[in-house]
Amino acid sequence: MDKLIITGKHKIKGSIKIHGSKNAALPIIVASLLSNKNLTLTNVPQVDDINNMIKLLKGYGSILKFKKNSLIINNKNLKNISADYDIVRKMRASILVLGPLLAKYRIAKVSLPGGCSIGTRPVDLHINAFQKMGASILLKDGYIEAKAPNKGLYGADISFPKISVGATENVIMAASLANGRTRILNAAKEPEIIDLANCLIRMGASIKGAGNSEIIIDGVKDLEGCTHKVIPDR
Repeated sequence: MDKLIITGKHKIKGSIKIHGSKNAALPIIVASLLSNKNLTLTNVPQVDDINNMIKLLKGYGSILKFKKNSLIINNKNLKNISADYDIVRKMRASILVLGPLLAKYRIAKVSLPGGCSIGTRPVDLHINAFQKMGASILLKDGYIEAKAPNKGLYGADISFPKISVGATENVIMAASLANGRTRILNAAKEPEIIDLANCLIRMGASIKGAGNSEIIIDGVKDLEGCTHKVIPDR
């Protein structure tokens, strides 16, 4: 199609249904890794990225049931900490598994997502933040290999040099189970950040300030399950 021709001054009527936000659903699906209890999500859009994230979690041993925009996730029998390369390379959001796996299982291995290389895209913001929280990071053969201290990640002041939605989400999730208080400065303020925080709070996390440039998270020992409705697509 070379062009669109629109003739104005016609009355508009009718309605469409706005599906759930993919960018809100993806980190919330990943947040299920922080708990051994059922996380039930409604208003989940049926799009490729969601299906790929489901495949990624199934590779870890997650049990997922997705039907009519409702997704039930259980992670009590996780058996693997290495993300599937063929899935990760297609989807940059897969870097979000790094924080929850480090926080709960203290070890993670994730390939650089979507062809990212350190420094050219903000993956380095995730890595630098987790190093401040005590993680040791090794970049090897295109993979990020990360380990948390024996007693788990610890809270830290994370000041992002530039705003990153993904890095903000990743640190919020990791900090929810870290030891002590984490402050995120220059945090992203998007509605998806608020939706993730609201879901985590329902799961038992202590998060204040989501939607502002400073977010404070006090780590807790465990998170529970919950039911959460994903916000509509913007």
